[in-house]
Formats: sequence, C-alpha cells, structure tokens
Amino acid sequence: MDFSDVIGQDAVSSRLVQMVKEDRLPHALLFCGPEGTGKMALAMAFGCYLLAGDEAGDTVPTSVSNARAMLRQWEHPDLHFSYPTIKLPGMSSEHQPVSSDFAKEWHALIMQGAYFTMNQWMKQMGATTQQAIITGAESDELARVLALKSSQGGYKVAIIWRPERMNLTSANKLLKLLEEPPQGTVFLMVSEEPEKLLETIVSRTQRIDVKRIDDEAVEQALIARRGIDADAAHRIARIAHGSWLKALESLDTGNESREFLNMFQMLMRLCYLRNVKDLKRWSEVTAGYGREKERRMLVYFQQQVRENFMFNFRNPELNYMTLEEENFAKNFARFINEANVIEINELFQRAGRDIGQNANAKIVLYDMALKLIVLLLKK
Repeated sequence: MDFSDVIGQDAVSSRLVQMVKEDRLPHALLFCGPEGTGKMALAMAFGCYLLAGDEAGDTVPTSVSNARAMLRQWEHPDLHFSYPTIKLPGMSSEHQPVSSDFAKEWHALIMQGAYFTMNQWMKQMGATTQQAIITGAESDELARVLALKSSQGGYKVAIIWRPERMNLTSANKLLKLLEEPPQGTVFLMVSEEPEKLLETIVSRTQRIDVKRIDDEAVEQALIARRGIDADAAHRIARIAHGSWLKALESLDTGNESREFLNMFQMLMRLCYLRNVKDLKRWSEVTAGYGREKERRMLVYFQQQVRENFMFNFRNPELNYMTLEEENFAKNFARFINEANVIEINELFQRAGRDIGQNANAKIVLYDMALKLIVLLLKK
C-alpha cells in the first residue's frame, strides 16, 4: 500500500514524507479526525513508507523489494497492529483478550482495504452485544514485541487503531511505553475521539489532524474506483460529508443508515402521537441492537436533527440528505426549530454518552423518548 491508495489527503501525505526526509520524525504520531476521512489509510500507507522506503527505478534493492512483497500481504515482521477486541464465550474468566487472539480476523479485514468501520470489525470478530476495548494485557504484549530488535534492520512500526478504547490499565502501560520508547520504534495512533485519551498520552505525540475529504475528491474516487456515473457520484459525494465510508455505505442498498432512518421516523411519529406504550416497545427493540450499534444510531439521529432544521431554510445547498430522508423532512422538518433543536441534539448526545458508560439501554432510550415528546411541542 502507498499514499496513492489514500483518497484526497495529499497535503497530509506530503507532510508525513517531508518529516522523514528532513529527519524530524517524532516517535509517536496521533492521527485524529472524523470517521471515513482516511486516518487509518494514512497510517497504514505511512507505515509501509517507513518500512519499504521510496526507492524507485529499475534497480530497486532486493531488501526493499522483499519488504514491499511482505507489506502487500500485511505480513512484515516489523509492522505491529493493536486494536480493540472482545471477550468471546469460550475464553477463560482470567484471560484478557489481546490482538493476537483475533489476528486471522484482522488480517482478513485489512486485506479488503484500509477503509473500515468499528461495526465491520465487530462483525469480523463475531461480536454480539459486547463493547470492544484494548486491555492491559494488550499493552504488555505490545511492549514485549517492540522490545525485540528490528527484523529487517530499520524501523519498527506500531499502528494502534482506536486507542481511546484502552481501559485505564492499558492506557497507563502505553504511557510508560511512550515515555521510554524502544529504539527505532514509531507509534502511529489512529483516533476518532482523542478527547478520551489521557492528556499525558496526547502530550507525548505529535497530532496530525485529518480533515474531511473534499467532495470533488470523493466524487472522482467514486467514478474511478467504483464506476459510478458522474451525476450519481456528485449526489453521493455531497451527502457523504467528506467520508469515504459514508460514500460506500450509500452504494449499499441494505445499508445501516436506512435502518436507522426507519427507526428515526418511527420514534418521531410515536412521540408526535404521544403513544407511550409503543415508545416503550420501540426502546426495547433498539436496546437489543447492542451498545455499539445504539451509539451509531444516536449519532445518526443527531445528523437528522441538524438536516431537518436546515431543511426549513429551503436552500438545497445547505442540505445533505438522501432522497428518502428528504421526503420525510418535507412533513417533519417544521417540528425542529430554534426553540428545540439544541435541546433535542443534546438529548441524543447524552443518551449516547450514558449508553457508552454502560447505563441500562432500555431505561436510557425510553427516558429519551419521553423527553422528546415534550421537546417536539416547543415552538
């Protein structure tokens, strides 16, 4: 993999290469930004660059050629991945899951490409309702493998995906590793919620902010990589909000967003009718999604609140909706106004936070629905 596989992040790619050429590469980089903007793709491409170099021409050294061959299969001995894992039913009560427990599943995922979601990873692991975390045992394992000498005599690269999922024990152990990094090791951390990391960890990294992808870059990638016609690519690029993952999701006729739209429509209709009994049933159904999916659903709800509020201004350039979402907004948008838009958004945000902190999802979602009845009446 190289930087040409990364969509629309040329400036960041050039900055990373320049760091190496000017001999000012820090031992730890923290890639931050929204989902789907290519943070992981950048980290993986940069990891390949560090391990294989940028040798060009007809006489590429054998060592570089071998490194590139191993990296094409993601089997380079000096490249290490750490990522959130779950505890499977067959694991003993004393066992703390580590990345190597799911190495086969991880390899299958990244061989499909560098753009993927937590939901895809959870499905790959066979998760049901568990939350994925990075355990203390994982930090111990990472310290062990990085203490070994480089197999190829160059850099050792550790890519840590979603470090905000570390529990406190794991975070403290990683902090110690960052304070006294093994020689020749570069840490590439990829985070979507850096505010959840220990400040002491953040302070020991150089932050790389990855912005949303330009609509034009998403549009061109859809045409070139997916064979989409120009008109369809233009509409998809606009509603993708700079996320390649959202663009791909729009191509999937059975995508999760359609399911979330149905649940959003049902919730709003039941709240409007003040149907408390069916709202209770709605909360029980959505509570069965599992915490990860519930949180994604609530993020989607926040987006829909924003889009319906903006729909009231009757300016198509301000809206980023699918045709289905737009059809619902024609009748519903008037219920989202200056008097309630902020409170409704905060209501969904709090619910997502509480579920993330292991609160009872049925209670949280039902309480949220009851409060929403009152907020929708505000004018």
